[in-house]
Amino acid sequence: MSVMLLIEKSSMGIVSLYVKILRRKPEKIYKWEQIKEDEELGTAAYPMVLVQVPMFNEKEVYKLSIGAVSSLEWPSDRLIIQVLDDSTDLTTRDLVQKECDKWRRKGINIDYISRDNRNGYKAGAMKEAMEIPYVQLCEYVAIFDADFQPAPDFLVRTVPFLVHNPDIGLVQARWKFVNADECLMTRIQEMSLNYHFKIEQQSGSYTAAFFGFNGTAGVWRIAAIIQAAGWKERTTVEDMDLAVRATLVGWKFVYIGNIKKVTLGKKFHLLYNFFFARRIVSHNVTFFFYCVVIPLSVYFPEVKIPLWGVVYIPTIITILNAVGTPSSFHLTFFWILFENVMSWHRCKAVFIGLTEAERANEWIVTEKLGDMIKTKPIINVVNKIRTKFWDRYNFSELGIGICLMVCASYDYAFRTDHYFVYIYPLSISFLIMGFGYVGTFISK
Repeated sequence: MSVMLLIEKSSMGIVSLYVKILRRKPEKIYKWEQIKEDEELGTAAYPMVLVQVPMFNEKEVYKLSIGAVSSLEWPSDRLIIQVLDDSTDLTTRDLVQKECDKWRRKGINIDYISRDNRNGYKAGAMKEAMEIPYVQLCEYVAIFDADFQPAPDFLVRTVPFLVHNPDIGLVQARWKFVNADECLMTRIQEMSLNYHFKIEQQSGSYTAAFFGFNGTAGVWRIAAIIQAAGWKERTTVEDMDLAVRATLVGWKFVYIGNIKKVTLGKKFHLLYNFFFARRIVSHNVTFFFYCVVIPLSVYFPEVKIPLWGVVYIPTIITILNAVGTPSSFHLTFFWILFENVMSWHRCKAVFIGLTEAERANEWIVTEKLGDMIKTKPIINVVNKIRTKFWDRYNFSELGIGICLMVCASYDYAFRTDHYFVYIYPLSISFLIMGFGYVGTFISK
């Protein structure tokens, strides 16, 4: 599995390096021409675009996201904005509606839509919104999560790919991280996500293979969504679910017609590359090999793990992952420890999804803080631990951390392989997470 992962990482890295060196930008591969007003047609030369902003109790960021989509450079008569508010907090819902009313008075065609239930969560909200009659006037739909603030020229740069290339179903833009330099944790998270965008998605786009929709910062051809049978409420990873179905009916994705069934080879590549190698193999190798097999091997002198499996392959894989964010390359050691701890949760997610366990369709929304930490540091944000004992600690991480500490101590005392040099920091990382020393607690 480590060799499989090495081959996978290397192939994507080679493609991305080729794209970068030869400057194979999407504009050189696909037709792209700026859309302009016509003397006879006027703004009718622009296609009708629908913008959807799903949100749920986004009290701290709703103004930023609504303001950003309302400031998009696109003719106002060719743009419809839907704010899909599933908030359960009535105060937040009222604030969001008033913000929409404010922009509507400025001439923006913005529609506030709320539901009295959360059926299907985000997918359910977007599915119901797509059934409103005026959506039939639109050719494309841009989707932005509440914590995403698109640049004013977002549509100007992305929509032409769809207009001039009828076989493209999705244009996915890259994310920018406004809080990447906030702390060590955000720097590490940026490294992980940059690899996903710069390597995984770029290589998938260039080879016309497959990459998943990120759920935000993307523009879909509505015809592609319809042909792929629309949004499905059967899963909480609705973005990936739709991307897979759209790929299987022949649509291409571009990272920034003539529809036919995909070949058997492309289906195999989708299953192997995206699901098996990246989702199952990657997470299982990271957790079970590095956090279970290697630490437990210290108790069994007859078990010899080859050096290429312990050092060489992991080092190459780590370097290939870290090159996506060269400015943070010196933080690679901390990133490795963070990824190992997170692999525990990713493995659980994989098995929960594959076995369709009880939590498979549970939707938990991460609270976005926006600029609250900077603007209201005393009133709303506190650094005290939660009061309930069972909420105060993460017991699974504590258990793993203690086991790793015992393994490292045994290796230090009785073995000569020096695995403890790696296992001790890994143990400390799990304990830090377990005791809740990562993150900021927000007072209610």
